[in-house]
Amino acid sequence: MKQYIPNALTLLNLLCGSIAVIFAIENSFIAASFFVFIGIFFDFFDGFAARKLNVQSELGLQLDSLADMVTSGLVPGIVMFKLLKMVGPSWIETVKSIEYNRTDGLEFSNPMIYYFLPFIGLSITLASAYRLAKFNIDTEQQNYFKGLPTPANALLIISLPLILEFQNNDTINAVILNKWVLIGLTIFSCWILNSNIKLFALKFKNWGFKDNAVRYVFIILCLVLLIVLKFAAIPLIILLYIIMSVLDKKTTK
Repeated sequence: MKQYIPNALTLLNLLCGSIAVIFAIENSFIAASFFVFIGIFFDFFDGFAARKLNVQSELGLQLDSLADMVTSGLVPGIVMFKLLKMVGPSWIETVKSIEYNRTDGLEFSNPMIYYFLPFIGLSITLASAYRLAKFNIDTEQQNYFKGLPTPANALLIISLPLILEFQNNDTINAVILNKWVLIGLTIFSCWILNSNIKLFALKFKNWGFKDNAVRYVFIILCLVLLIVLKFAAIPLIILLYIIMSVLDKKTTK
């Protein structure tokens, strides 16, 4: 019976991701983010349960990646698509204005192509799929990750509409809703997912501080940032995670 527990948790992750997809399509970003958070919670504990119950299996590994593909791959791609679509009208009008001025009033450009630019956001989904496939056949990533894990990347992307909704700061909003920032973040996301940068995993072999100093410090800093900055802390936490991993000499041990 115990061998079914981790897979059941993985399926709950998939269920949460599927619900999040529906909410994201309907522009209900808060609800979508909630189910992504819950899905990532199940994603963390399915592996934990498998290790504690000693029931790791190839089926569980494949099922975990399939669930992650939805919760941490498809959802952030849709969210980025929606954000780029939100700022779409501004760049269409800019292009129309430029072309109008260049031709002394004779507009000849077809701005329809700019309606398709939001689909750039779905490249996050493609990059996530590629990363998950690589992870499944990589035997080295037992105690560390190569590239940003898909759940961490999903948190980075879904934090953007949460910041817009709850922080409501004009300066921050202007940055997030800048088309070039969103495109740049999309490119960065695709790159960091599949980079060879080695990042520490939050797996504790023991609870000693000496062996887990970077993990304890990271968790404490995360809590402080979340208390002070709330959702705006999430992008900083991802950046902190990358920097601390690069500086930590024990990451690959």
